[in-house]
Parts: sequence; C-alpha cells; structure tokens
Amino acid sequence: MREKTNYGNWVPEKALYMLFGGAAILLVAAIVSGVMGVVPVITWIAGVIGVLMLVMAVYMLICHEEFAFGKGNMMAGVHQHLVDHLDWDGKGELLDIGCGAAALTVRCAKAFLEAEITAMDYWGAEWNYAKEQCENNARLEGVANRITFQKGDAAKMEFETETFDAAVSNFVFHEVRTAKDKRDVVKEALRVVKKGGVFSFQDMFSQKALYGDMNEFVRELKAEGISEVHYIGNLEKKLDFIPGYVKTPWMISGMGILYGRK
Repeated sequence: MREKTNYGNWVPEKALYMLFGGAAILLVAAIVSGVMGVVPVITWIAGVIGVLMLVMAVYMLICHEEFAFGKGNMMAGVHQHLVDHLDWDGKGELLDIGCGAAALTVRCAKAFLEAEITAMDYWGAEWNYAKEQCENNARLEGVANRITFQKGDAAKMEFETETFDAAVSNFVFHEVRTAKDKRDVVKEALRVVKKGGVFSFQDMFSQKALYGDMNEFVRELKAEGISEVHYIGNLEKKLDFIPGYVKTPWMISGMGILYGRK
C-alpha cells in the first residue's frame, strides 16, 4: 500500500474523539439515570449537555473534513491564495515561518521549482506536527532535496538580517506565545527578508485585539523602510471557497493577508 502524506488538520482527531466520547458518556448516563429513576434534574442536565456536545462534535467533524487536504481542501485553497500573492520569480531562497506539517512548504516548492527552501517551526507538544513528519511529507512529494527543516521561534529567529529572497507564513503569528505584541512577530519576519525581497503572510490580521489598526500598521511598516506593503482584510468574507459555517470566532474570523516587497 502506498504511503500517504500527513498534513494534519486544524481540528485534531483527538479533539473529535473527546467530543464524541464525552457526548456518548453523558447521553448513556442520562438514559440510565432516567430508567433507574434518579433525580430528574440530573437526568435532564446530563441529557442536555450530552446533546449539545454531540452537536458540537458533528460540527467539528464537518469542519475537519472541510479543512482536510484531499477532501474538502479548503486549506489548500488558503495556501494557494497566499502563494498567488507572492510576486517572486522563484530564484533564490525562501523561508516558511511556522511550517507545521509542511503543507505550505511543499506547495511553495512545487510553485517555485528553482527555489531553495528553509522551513522552521516550534513544533510544540500541543500541536500534532513534527519535524520528522515534515521531512516525510517532503520526501513523498518529491521535493525533499530542496527543503531544509529546522526548529525555531518565530519571535526571535536565528537567521541573519536580510538572509532570504522571499518569506511566507500562514496563520502562525497569532500563535507565537513568546511575543506579546504580534506586530513584533511580523517585523521579525520582515527582518530576515533581503532588501528588494518579497513576502506574503496570512493571519488573523483583521482582529483588532491582536493587531490593532492594520492601516496604521501598514503606514508604520512603510515608514520603517518596507517599500511596498499591501493589506486585504476579512478574507473569509471574500474568498468563495470558504464555506459560511467556518466563518465563526472559534474557526476563521478576521483573516487577512499582508504582502509586498521590502
């Protein structure tokens, strides 16, 4: 049997098991307590919570299937949107910041056939991604010879200033816990891009609690020497491949793209 790539999912299978398992336990408990004549309020509470948990489990499963590569492919569309906004000829070195399981890394490798790519991630215990998983995915996709994976902190990268010709990142900056101000993570990403190099970043840029006024931030970046900066906010309302049921505060809300040339 042919080995398959494993790019993970925004909705971990472990979470699905917990939700469906919890719903099953509560609903069985409600039925048993009802049959045994236990205090009705206990039966009612267990039943209501069980039903709500089951509804949430089904919703999360639907989202899981929508996000999945090779199934709903929504995340593949999100990655392609990012790559489409990277104005680059592919000659040189590209950095993927927060590569996860290397889905975007591989897409970049296939889009830019002459590029040498460095992909970094923190790969913390709370995520179902690992360096070995990335390397295996790249091998299965036939692009391993042009990609180097390494562990790193997006808030303080070990690369020299102006190292890369291009940089990309997808839904990573808001997750960087070592930086209180997420704007600083963006600036750190731009630091390692060469003057004249290009970048394309997608994150929850339209969430003011994370990034404040993005138009003001764009002006700030230009004042600091970034020659070309473009911002498009609330992408979940503009991209037709994103279904309505994932446009929620706990799924995708305030999605934006920041792209341009240093």
